[in-house]
Amino acid sequence: MRIIRGKYGRRRFDVPTNITARPTTDFARENIFNVLENIVDFEGLDALDLFAGTGAISFEFLSRECRWVTAVEKAPTQQRFIEKVARELGATNFSLVRGDVLRYISAAPKAFDIVFADPPYDMDGFVEIPGKILSSALVKPGTVVIIEHSKKHDFSALPHFSEHRAYGSVNFSIFKVE
Repeated sequence: MRIIRGKYGRRRFDVPTNITARPTTDFARENIFNVLENIVDFEGLDALDLFAGTGAISFEFLSRECRWVTAVEKAPTQQRFIEKVARELGATNFSLVRGDVLRYISAAPKAFDIVFADPPYDMDGFVEIPGKILSSALVKPGTVVIIEHSKKHDFSALPHFSEHRAYGSVNFSIFKVE
């Protein structure tokens, strides 16, 4: 895993072979962050990474000077890897929530400035996740929500939809909460 840009840019970490996550490709991650940099100034934002997997998105947020980054991940193998990388980076503005993302969404402890969700593409109820996030207390006016998905999904009819981006087989729907 490579952190693309920012204060941790070009740092590489060996992802354990037993991780079951499907990490966002470097190509797709670099391109979506280029788009996001034209929408938001990351510095000082509170970011949330749902279905964190390897934590690559979380570490991109941290590298770009977000004030605080929260990652939510259920799988113990991925949790251990995320914790290890956070320790190696010396990230003091980071928290890992060990648990189910859908429960976290429904409990919504606070609102964030930016929310990124990369659910497993084959997850039961996948199509309902963007709506659950957008109607939760995780968002407030000004929040930007990014959903990573396959090309078979179209979320453009949901409230606050802003744009769709595709990079190879990876698709992103971007929402701006007004």
